[in-house]
Amino acid sequence: MSYYDVDAILTDSQKLPCTFELDVPGLGYLDGNPGQTIKAGTKIDLPMWLGILLAVSSGNPQTEISHHRDRNTPGANPLVSLDFPAPLQQRVINALKADPKTVDLRGQAPHFYALGARIMDLFEDQDVLDTLVDVRLCHDKQSRCADSRGQTFKQRAACIADHAHNPRGALGDGADFMRGLDESERMLFRAAHEGPKAVKAWTVELKKDT
Repeated sequence: MSYYDVDAILTDSQKLPCTFELDVPGLGYLDGNPGQTIKAGTKIDLPMWLGILLAVSSGNPQTEISHHRDRNTPGANPLVSLDFPAPLQQRVINALKADPKTVDLRGQAPHFYALGARIMDLFEDQDVLDTLVDVRLCHDKQSRCADSRGQTFKQRAACIADHAHNPRGALGDGADFMRGLDESERMLFRAAHEGPKAVKAWTVELKKDT
């Protein structure tokens, strides 16, 4: 994404749970106490861009971003450690594993997949990655994969295509699903909806020229 990409800016504004690992003078305004010291152990939800800046700020230039599970790692002494945002907490991942089509992704985060990609840049969590995007191949296409992981994007994309090609797709039972599409899924819907019309217009023009 471009530095000036609006979607990227909105994604980086998503709040992340941050835990301060050290006492930090002068940052009390982040917790509503201007001029005060933020104490170690204080938990604050901060915009992702700010949390990342604080996570890589320390007296050790080699310090890497720390996840809350890595606080006891020798040599890991950032100002803050980061945790997964609410839209990617385990309860949401479990719901996606159960049936990705029933989850209101837009209600979780308008740029849900972009947020997931950003978080995967920060943390290594194969379970979350496999749940969001199918990174495995199913050899028997007539049967389901060994588990439900990796079905979120694939199953929802198939539903989006069905609704895009069905004039009544956004009505009735499909209305709730359509309202829950994140921004990338809405782009996919528009492309699937407009694509056939563009092809039809092209073939009409082609016949006129032949």
